[in-house]
This record gives sequence, structure tokens and C-alpha cells, in this order.
Amino acid sequence: MLKFLIGLCLSTILICLPANQWMTSPTDSLQNLAVQLDGRKKPLDTVARETVAQIHGSTRYRQDNGETLDYLHTYLSLWLNDRDWNSEKFILFNYLPLKEMLRLDPDRQYFSFQELVNSHLGAFVLSARQKQASDRDLSREEREALKIADRLELMLSTVGETPPIVAHPTDIKGTWVSLDEAEVYYPHEQVAPLQAELELMEQSYQFHAENMLGQLAQKLHQDLADISPEVYPATSVLQREIHYHAFHPFGKACQLYACAFLAMLLVVGLQSKKTLEDWYWGPVGIFVAGILVQSYGFLLRIQISGRPPVTNMYESVVWVGFGIAAFALLFELGTRAKYYLLAGAPLAGLCLLLADRLPAVLDASIQPLVPVLRDNFWLSVHVPTITLSYASFALAMGLGHVILGNYIFAPTATERIQRLSQLNYRVLQLGVLLLVTGIILGGIWAHFAWGRFWGWDPKETWALIALLCYLLPLHGRKGGWIGNLGMAIASVVSFNGVLMAWYGVNFVLGKGLHSYGFSTGGSELIVASIVGLDLLFVLAAVAKDRGWLTTSRTQDLIS
Repeated sequence: MLKFLIGLCLSTILICLPANQWMTSPTDSLQNLAVQLDGRKKPLDTVARETVAQIHGSTRYRQDNGETLDYLHTYLSLWLNDRDWNSEKFILFNYLPLKEMLRLDPDRQYFSFQELVNSHLGAFVLSARQKQASDRDLSREEREALKIADRLELMLSTVGETPPIVAHPTDIKGTWVSLDEAEVYYPHEQVAPLQAELELMEQSYQFHAENMLGQLAQKLHQDLADISPEVYPATSVLQREIHYHAFHPFGKACQLYACAFLAMLLVVGLQSKKTLEDWYWGPVGIFVAGILVQSYGFLLRIQISGRPPVTNMYESVVWVGFGIAAFALLFELGTRAKYYLLAGAPLAGLCLLLADRLPAVLDASIQPLVPVLRDNFWLSVHVPTITLSYASFALAMGLGHVILGNYIFAPTATERIQRLSQLNYRVLQLGVLLLVTGIILGGIWAHFAWGRFWGWDPKETWALIALLCYLLPLHGRKGGWIGNLGMAIASVVSFNGVLMAWYGVNFVLGKGLHSYGFSTGGSELIVASIVGLDLLFVLAAVAKDRGWLTTSRTQDLIS
């Protein structure tokens, strides 16, 4: 227990770093300004973060002179239009086939607004929208072109335009307007002082007087709240969302999972030394801290959005990471095997790392739900169940890699391989149970939403294929047809069915009634390369077990 508490304490110190996350800034008051955008009210801090990430693919913008702007100053520069944004190479465009079709430089990742407008992109987008309006399936190039068009439109609506920061006088669901349009709701004598404050803020920004900018922003925030106190959101609500982004809980949880993995690896690697073996609970403590931090992040996101955080690819990736960690901890506490944590920690951390580092692919913004997802009961049971099955299968894949690694590097450790195979079998059973339950719940939801239980939609079909990929080896194991090596191979190879149901349908196919989960920007080549290398690893384990790599066997094959 002492080691467990030490692990928790060390983790607490880690998540409190860097210390500057708790420091105040002159622009904090500016971040607190409320904006109604994308169907909800949010702080200007979130608007700036999401806008820059969606257009640029990153929350930081490296200028041609080598200086780097954070998301807030980049957004302010866009808003106040203090440079020639037409010629700034700011818009992310990284899909190579479409760049080649439009005869753009394939080696560049960022293009200016002017370059894209003057290219053949416009005609291609028009054709794609006509095709979309006639309910025909779009090609990958057409979907990517529409994504670039969205970035262009977002940039056009941001540069030189004041965001809607003036609340409706009485209706909490009413439309907000910018200060330039505020006189549709309020008399001129009430709006004029606010417009003067905004003009002074713009001048303070241009002269880099951040202290004055912060004071004016605080005054403007208070005055905007005073003219519509019943509609304007409370400061605590805005601060919660700012804290969620500043604290960065999922990124910190990723760091803790990495530390837990390295600590447990050290314990397992030197387990012959009794003194180090006693430190088993230290890595477990760090791992628990990671789960607690990630849970705190989920709590904040639920409070902000008012719904379960499983409605898009970003949230599902983070949720699967949480499921991997939670299942690894539950099995670990039940068996004290060490290997559940070793397999689960890096996979959970990888999910959070991908969600954190790919904002252009996995959009972290909180958007309004499409109508089919607004039934929170089914959203709360079907989607989490399906994605938790993915988490269980991912944990089994991790254990499968550990088993195959033993076949390659420690083939004589038959007792350890046998034990690992038993541990893996339990996880596979849990995954199948969850996937079957999720498919049935999805069918019931589809009956209410679309009028049929099953329709061979691509998402439904691939979920069924993924289920069959695991049912066959499990039945084979029960019948004695598949041994430990076969089950390890199945747990690794069968995950490709999950990958297709989860990633492939959304990013590659982009077809079907589950369009709310579709996205673009995923690199199929990178994913295919990783899968190919993984299959080579599986082949190496088989070759080692069959003796294909021994010297005598190689000479026999040559002769």
C-alpha cells in the first residue's frame, strides 16, 4: 500500500507540471468573452482554439519569419486582419492525390487562401456538392475537397469579422449578433459604449499593450453580461471550459500511462530481485492516477457538452483508450499478473496521443448532435458498449503481441506462455460479449430511428465481420483445433476487422447511414504500413515456432 501511495503522489506532482498552467495572463479576461457559435455558447478561448486547429491543423502557427503564435494570438490576428491573410500559407492541405489532381505542389502541406481560390479546387468542389445533393456517394478525393472548402469558408468568415458576442435580450435560445449588428436588439445609446470598448481593445492589441487589452476585455465582458443577465452564461461555466483545455487532462493521462508502463516494465524485467518486486504497487498507483485524470477529463467534457462523450471519432478514440486502461486495471487487480498493465498502458496512451496530436483528423471540438443521436438513452448504451468491445479487443491484441514476443525471444518459457494465453482468453470472451450486446442494442436503436433492425449498412456489416473474426477462433479453441499460438495470432490479426469497422468505414469507405461518424484526413498508407509490419511480426513468430529460421532448416530449404 505504501508503494501504491508513493505512485499516486509522484503522479500528482507530474500532472501539476508545468507550473505555468496555473499562472494568470493579461489576456485571460479576453478568453472569458462568451460567443454563440456552432449551435452553442462557448468562451472565446475555445473559439480561437477550434478555429485555428480546424483551418491550420494545429493550435500553433509558425510564421515565415520563424516566430510562433499560439492559437489565441493567431485568432486575434485573423479577427483584426492585421496582415495579408490572403497570401499567408496557413490552410492545411495534406491529401496528396487531390493535390496532384489540382496540380498543386505535392511537397507542401500549407497553402494560402489566394492559391487555393485560384486553383481548380472551386470547380471540383461544385461538382462534389452537386453529387452530394443528389444523394450519390462521394469519392475520397471529393470528400477531401469538401473538407478544404470548409476550411476556406471558415477562414473567410473569421478574417476581419467580429464574432457574435452580443446575447439576445431575453431568449436563452435566441440568436446572438456581433457588436456591429447589436442595434437590432438594443438602443444605440446602450451599444455605442460597447463598440467604443471594442475599438480600444483592437488598438491595444495592435500596439501590443496586453495589460490594457486585458482590462478592456474584462470591462467589455461585464458590460455584455449586464445588458442580458438572464441569457449571458455565468463566468464559472465559461471558466470550466477554459480550465478543461488548459489542464489538458487527456494529455496528462497519456503521460501517466507511459510512466506506469515503464515502471512496470522495470519491475517485470528485474523481478528476480525481491526488493524491486515489492515495488509492484508503485506502477499500479501511477496507472490508477492516469485513469483518475482521464475520468476527470470525461467529467468536464460531459458537463460542457451535456451528453456522453462518445459522439465522434475523437471522443470514441479517447473512450477506447479509457476502456483499455479500465479493463487492464480490473483484470490486473484480479490476477496480479503484471502483463495486463504492460499490454494496456501503452495502448491506452497511444489512443490519447493520437487524439491529442491529430486535430485535423480527429476534431476535438464539441458540436451539436445530429438528430439521430439526440436520444441520449440509446446514445448512452449502444455507442459506449460497442467501443468498449473495441477496447477489450485492443487489450487482447496487446496481450497477443506479448505472447508472440515470447514465442520469438523466449520460446522455452512454456509456463509463462500458457498463463498469458489464459489471460488473453478471458479478455477475448469479454470483447465478444460486449460486441454482441452492442450490435443488438444498435439494431433496436435502428428500429426506432430508421424503421428496421438490420439493413446491411457498411458499419453494421463490418461490426458483424469483426464479431465473426473472434467467434471462429474462440470456437476453435473450445474444440481443441487452435492452440496457444493460434489464439495469439487470432487476437492480433482479428483486430484488423475491428480496425476496419472503426476506422475504415469512417475514413476509407465514408458510406452508409452512420455518416455522423465519417471524417477525412486519415492516412490510409500509414495505417496500411503499420498493419503490414504487424503481420510481418506475426509471421516471424510463426517462423520461429516452426523452426523455419534455424540454420539447419534454412540449409534444407536451400538444398
